Amino acid sequence: MSRRLEVFGVDGIGEIHAGDDLAALIVDAVEHGPDELVDGDVVVVTQKVVSKAENRLVAIDPDDPHAHRPLVAQESVRILRRRGDLVISETTHGFICANAGIDLSNVARGWAALLPEDSDRSARRIRDALVHRFGIRVGVVVSDTFGRPWRRGVTDVAIGSAGLRPVVDLRGTTDALGRELMVTEVAVADEIASAAELVMGKADGVPVAVVRGVPGDWLGEGSVVGDLVRGSEDDLFR
Repeated sequence: MSRRLEVFGVDGIGEIHAGDDLAALIVDAVEHGPDELVDGDVVVVTQKVVSKAENRLVAIDPDDPHAHRPLVAQESVRILRRRGDLVISETTHGFICANAGIDLSNVARGWAALLPEDSDRSARRIRDALVHRFGIRVGVVVSDTFGRPWRRGVTDVAIGSAGLRPVVDLRGTTDALGRELMVTEVAVADEIASAAELVMGKADGVPVAVVRGVPGDWLGEGSVVGDLVRGSEDDLFR
């Protein structure tokens, strides 16, 4: 039988404010929604609601189109490229992204959203609440939208995870023709985040989704920052 995945959004989260117990709100939305969580589900939560709940919002001048620039410098450890108003920088987490991940979309005018201080920790808090309430194995991914070198368009990637191996190492296994795989490591946390974005959208007000049917050996302990972010010593482009 061929493998099958199911992806669906979780409605009923509502607007998130600083100090809200996001994990409790997700548990409540799942309990009152039409779809129960089952063992092995992976819950994907957008960075924006995590940042809002953790009060990672900063007031900026709404009439100054460059008001976010000091925040970019503050949240960066290194500036890699500049082109006009676009800055590609390395954040304190090790992410390489535009404007240090600072976002003005889906927040009130006059505010900017910063990335969570520790998205892996944020994911663990949500995972712990789900496991405590439902008594099942679940993974959690915190997702954000990143651009990609050499390709147009954006896609969602994982910036935090819990209960999930962010990278599945296939080196030493064989392909369909029996050849040994020498370099293949699959960024499953990124693939799950990208799949979830297809049902969440950018302006639909659905900040949480469930990906069902991932292989059981993808579940486990891991860290996006520790396992998925390529260090500068292995990066040919920094």
